[in-house]
Amino acid sequence: MNIFISLTAFIFAVGLLVTIHEFGHYIVGRLCGMKVLKFSIGFGKPVYSVKAGKDRTEYCVSRIPLGGYVQFLDNRTEKVNKKDYGRAFDQKSIGSRIAVLLAGPFFNFLFAILAYFIIFSNGIVAMKPLIGVIDKNSYAASAGLAYGDQIIKINDKTVIDWEHAVTELLTIIASDNEINFQVKTKDKVLIEKKVVIDGKRNSLTEPGALFNGLGFYPWQPPAIIGEVQIGSPAEKADLLKGDQIIAIDNQNIRSFVEMRDIVARKPNQSISVEYMRNDSKRYTTLVLGQTDGSPPKGVLGVAISNNFEDVWYLNKYKPIDAVLKSINQTWASTSFTVVMFTKMLSGDVSVKNISGPVSIAKYAGLSAVAGTSQFLKFLALVSISLGVINLLPIPMLDGGQIVFQTIEWLKGSPLSVRSQLIGQQFGIMILLALMSLAFYNDLFSG
Repeated sequence: MNIFISLTAFIFAVGLLVTIHEFGHYIVGRLCGMKVLKFSIGFGKPVYSVKAGKDRTEYCVSRIPLGGYVQFLDNRTEKVNKKDYGRAFDQKSIGSRIAVLLAGPFFNFLFAILAYFIIFSNGIVAMKPLIGVIDKNSYAASAGLAYGDQIIKINDKTVIDWEHAVTELLTIIASDNEINFQVKTKDKVLIEKKVVIDGKRNSLTEPGALFNGLGFYPWQPPAIIGEVQIGSPAEKADLLKGDQIIAIDNQNIRSFVEMRDIVARKPNQSISVEYMRNDSKRYTTLVLGQTDGSPPKGVLGVAISNNFEDVWYLNKYKPIDAVLKSINQTWASTSFTVVMFTKMLSGDVSVKNISGPVSIAKYAGLSAVAGTSQFLKFLALVSISLGVINLLPIPMLDGGQIVFQTIEWLKGSPLSVRSQLIGQQFGIMILLALMSLAFYNDLFSG
């Protein structure tokens, strides 16, 4: 079921974002008076096609759903009839051609703004950047960061949730070895803390390595019991509402989620439980139940406490504010993507961040299950990445074609066919290398 959800979400996401990208090329080309021969979603042999309009443009869906293209009439690839003279791509002004090439990425950024607008208008729940568990002998411990501290600023930039905090941390680590925190302690006191990284910063930018490398983690609700189910193993062991489970089978428990995961792996097993009640440490032994699913999962029979409402808050904006916030968020995400990619080239950021279709499908499935807002956020981020990648000055991509058009404008004539062919071959090699790296990361990293 998980594979089905991921695959479905991936195909939908790719199909939607590619359609938006290619529609940008298509509509601006039409507005510039160009004749469109084909609009294809996917590559390879069409599985469905129809011709429509006075130009009899072919609209089709092709077998390989990993891209798409718009084919304009072009004098360089076929002879142009007299009735269509002046409507070919190469017969239009260089400004018109560049506008068409820019339109695809522009529509991706436009979609991201729309997606963020929907998110911010409807409201999205965010968690305050509270620090959770601190590892001993870590950067965070050396800096004096403590459990329950709320991050207010990172290098003088205000952060309001963990998404902003992570973005700032990665941006700083990519170029500096010092991170300055302003935190508010549990006693509401503002203090300054400094983390100095004396090791290789590159390793901290690997997927999933940031918090483990720095030695602190986002706060999570502790394993405090909010409710005990009647007849459950917890009730039979006399566990009560308000008890905090701190260890299971001598394994320390840092959060309710961690406790749930450990319990799930022990269906029908006897476990020892260490817990706190009114500042008193207690011990008990019990036999877990199990679910009816396959494979079965362990069941303790407790629910999480709901005394942590002040940790989360709802980000909801009025329409005008939502528009401005959406534009700012798209710009921030685009800038972050460009910085990270640039730092990958210099070696300051791990190339393991280049994801292939397997990883993208995984995150598509996870975000789809998490809800509409999370899936829209995923679509916005992928759309921004698609826009940025297509603007890279690599032949075969929009950015490379813009470079060709700019050179033609500067020299007063097109590049020779041989030069364009060499450029395209070079571009193919780069794209193959990036695709190979992405597939390698999917299969062997993490």
